[in-house]
Amino acid sequence: MARTILDFEKPIKELEKKIEEMRKLEDDLDIKKEIQQLEEKMNELKKSVYSNLTRWQRVQLARHPARPYTLDYIYLMTTDFIELHGDRNYRDDKAIVGGFAKLGDFKVMIIGHQKGRDTKSNIYRNFGMPNPEGYRKARRLMKLAEKFGKPVITLLDTPGAYPGLEAEQNGQAEAIARNLLTMSRLRVPIIVVIIGEGASGGALGIGIGDRILMLENTWYSVISPESCSSILWRSWDYKEQAAEALKLTAEDLKEQGIIDRIIPEPLGGAHKDYEQASSSLKQALIEELTELVKIKPEKLVENRLQKFGTMGVYVE
Repeated sequence: MARTILDFEKPIKELEKKIEEMRKLEDDLDIKKEIQQLEEKMNELKKSVYSNLTRWQRVQLARHPARPYTLDYIYLMTTDFIELHGDRNYRDDKAIVGGFAKLGDFKVMIIGHQKGRDTKSNIYRNFGMPNPEGYRKARRLMKLAEKFGKPVITLLDTPGAYPGLEAEQNGQAEAIARNLLTMSRLRVPIIVVIIGEGASGGALGIGIGDRILMLENTWYSVISPESCSSILWRSWDYKEQAAEALKLTAEDLKEQGIIDRIIPEPLGGAHKDYEQASSSLKQALIEELTELVKIKPEKLVENRLQKFGTMGVYVE
């Protein structure tokens, strides 16, 4: 897969290219000092660029095709993963994956959206857009986790639920709504993590939990910036303004009380270092689980309902 360079990363790429060219001449010319100075300049530029990203730039990073997806995190963070298939009603939806796994000392049910890396795998995964059977599979796995008293972890990364005619005919809205009801009452700990895109009901369908975590360069919103732009301005040209207005980044949502914790990413995004990104997420999940498993099931449900019930409440 060709490396994707985002617009705001081009100055960094140009410096990297220049340093690479100078290293080829290093044996013939005494330019170690010049190379070192350029490397220092590049590191400063990286820190400056990635610490001052706009909301739209974070949306772009969240969509980066090289970002780790659900299965990448599962294989890096857990052991003994056993994938479970099918909704026991219609078919197996490849856009949602899930199964039992061991995370540190915890046995958990881990479920998430799964995208593809190329055209063939994206078609196979339906670009990470679940059909109703995907949400019904997720619900079946959650109920299974509840039966055996195992915590549930969900990883959100979808541009939205599949909007096709067949999905609507098969009960897309009902499947998502039933998941919301089930997750609000589930008597085991639930941790939700946005690892990429968190768009609309497609993400919320597996997004009700006791703790909501977001990776640093992700977004979570009722609508994508492009769709918001097309509705308000009848054009996608205003997507950057829409992203600013939506306040959809991890920092925005933490400030609003929608999420509980932001997971730092490697400099430049999670795709720069899979091991570091997964290690940070694993540590955060273990810390949260350690606290959540101490809470009685009745209190878990009560706290969860109160958590979501108070969202959006304000006093004039």
